[in-house]
Amino acid sequence: MNVRRDRHGHVTVLTIDRPAVRNCLDHATLSALTAGLTEAATDPEVRAVVLTATGERAFSAGLDLKAVAAAGMPDPTTSPLHLLRDGYPLPVIAAVNGAAVGGGFELALACDLRVAAEHAYFALPEVSLGIAATEGGTELPQRIPLAVALEIGLGGEPLTAARAYELGLVNRVVPAAELRSAALALAGRIATHSPAAVRATKELMYRSFSADPAHLRAQNRAATVALLAGPDAAEGMAAFAEKRAPRWAAPAVGEFARPSPSEW
Repeated sequence: MNVRRDRHGHVTVLTIDRPAVRNCLDHATLSALTAGLTEAATDPEVRAVVLTATGERAFSAGLDLKAVAAAGMPDPTTSPLHLLRDGYPLPVIAAVNGAAVGGGFELALACDLRVAAEHAYFALPEVSLGIAATEGGTELPQRIPLAVALEIGLGGEPLTAARAYELGLVNRVVPAAELRSAALALAGRIATHSPAAVRATKELMYRSFSADPAHLRAQNRAATVALLAGPDAAEGMAAFAEKRAPRWAAPAVGEFARPSPSEW
């Protein structure tokens, strides 16, 4: 299997398992990631996802160019990058265990949070292949200073985990031996909170990038009304008053349908 699936309480862990080829992304791997993410989003018991890879050498070295040469480019509509970037409802944490290069860097960027091993690094070498990093790499100027983004994108300059942390691209940098536990701890903390409130907060924070202020305020007010009318707000307040752990309602999820970017 190219992708292993594990459960830790309310957290699903998806592990790219192709260490012999530096966890490169071929058709089967991309499809398996999409399937795993979709399954997690439709399971009411799952509240967060950790995405990582086998070994300490590479998170992913990007597209499997041998597979592309043999079978052509993967269908972008089935790519996990599109799934994650177009309104995925659960928080996703990338546990970057090694090199994240090209599409591997873009996959990490598509996740909401990133925990990196100390030796990990990030790079966009697409220009050396005559292509551009259009699945998230070219959006780096939205996250880091333009000159730094251009150096990474035009020069292929690698970014160390420590530098990525300084720039705000990485939330934690930890020793390699502690990577999985650190990512699970972060996911587990998120999973203790109201699923409805977590989903609403994630959606509204992403919407803040593009919505006009008045529209965003209206969306925030609507979310507040909906959350206060739901069971989790009453349960959270009661649990606080009674000094006990809250018993959150399972989120109302059916078949997961991706909203279009315009719906964010």
